[in-house]
Amino acid sequence: MTLRLGTRGSPLAQAQARLAAEALDEAGIAVEMVIVTTRGDAQQTTPLGELGPGAFATALEEALLAGSIDVAVHSAKDLTGDQPEGLTLAAFLQRADPRDAWCGEAHSFGDVAAAARVGTSSIRRTAALRRLRPDLELVPIRGNVQTRLKQRSQSELDGVILAACGLDRLGLAYEIGFRFPIAMVVPESGQGAIALQTRAGDEALVAAADDPETHRAVLAERGVTRRLGGGCRVPVAAHAYREGDAWHLVGWIGATDGTSELRHALSGPDPLLLVDAVVELLLGDGGGELLAEGTT
Repeated sequence: MTLRLGTRGSPLAQAQARLAAEALDEAGIAVEMVIVTTRGDAQQTTPLGELGPGAFATALEEALLAGSIDVAVHSAKDLTGDQPEGLTLAAFLQRADPRDAWCGEAHSFGDVAAAARVGTSSIRRTAALRRLRPDLELVPIRGNVQTRLKQRSQSELDGVILAACGLDRLGLAYEIGFRFPIAMVVPESGQGAIALQTRAGDEALVAAADDPETHRAVLAERGVTRRLGGGCRVPVAAHAYREGDAWHLVGWIGATDGTSELRHALSGPDPLLLVDAVVELLLGDGGGELLAEGTT
């Protein structure tokens, strides 16, 4: 049997699909690529916040449900909502660097010039940067990785913020001036992870490609952001990681204007058992008000 892997057509999406294909090939599973155009790909001039949830995932999920593909390959950070009925996140490839990256001349955040013009398409990054540096001028940009890198010169930007993992996977790490520490900017839930989605009952098709540690981390992060109602319109983030036998889970909510933020972290033997406690800490500390402000 040859598995049909559904993927978006962008260079990064296809690079990620090739990583999935390689992982499956190592297990002796033959695959072929099927390109699917998503709403986010077709509407590249529309701000992400206006596209709403599912911009980069819904078309792949519809193809999976229709039976025209067997596996949908996603950037895990694009999957902000609940799984559609009949589908499941069956496997996650081993996670790459989850951090955000500055693409520009500066080699640390302290080197970024006062009132610098910075391009980003993310409401999370915008809220975090406004909190850290109110002097920065944040400029919305859209397009694939290469397009956004070009906009740095075309729009006379001092830098653009992109996911480090995407630049690494495309061989563009030389564009990175520095990577933001997770203690400074909490990554998007699932950032750095590639998700393999199947129809319910077909999980065994991709089980050989699953990395259990990444799987557990992403499920914990999704647990936090889904409970908080995170997505394209609300600046929330979560990140889970393991150090030795201990797991750490951090949750973050930011005001869209950068005036305030909340961050809570807990540690324990299982990140999934930390989800409810982290969410309750955030909500008990005024998180509900920040989330309400982000939706108005």
